[in-house]
Amino acid sequence: MVLPNLMPHTFSSRRLQREARTVAAMIRRYCRDRHGSTTELCADCRELLDYAHKRLRHCPFQDNKTTCGKCPVHCYTPEKRERIRAVMRYAGPRMLFSHPLMALLHLLDGLRRPRRKG
Repeated sequence: MVLPNLMPHTFSSRRLQREARTVAAMIRRYCRDRHGSTTELCADCRELLDYAHKRLRHCPFQDNKTTCGKCPVHCYTPEKRERIRAVMRYAGPRMLFSHPLMALLHLLDGLRRPRRKG
């Protein structure tokens, strides 16, 4: 199932596009299973997805980034950080069955060490 308008903004690289698709898939799974949404995200999940995409667009590491959970710079507000953690805890293990390649690439991205450009 593909939901329209889950990634309204473009990202600077294929790496960040993949990261945006991964977080969208996780939030979509969480919203469907926890909030009963079938075609559109609920307002809370839509807000979280928009926030996550905004943070990705402004990430100081860009293509060199690791996953957000392993990043030394915590750019999420504490409330949003806790919400995205709940989504990741729930959806992460389930991604192995619904999106195995995406899940594997996300795990590999978590092995990266963030380094700034320049």
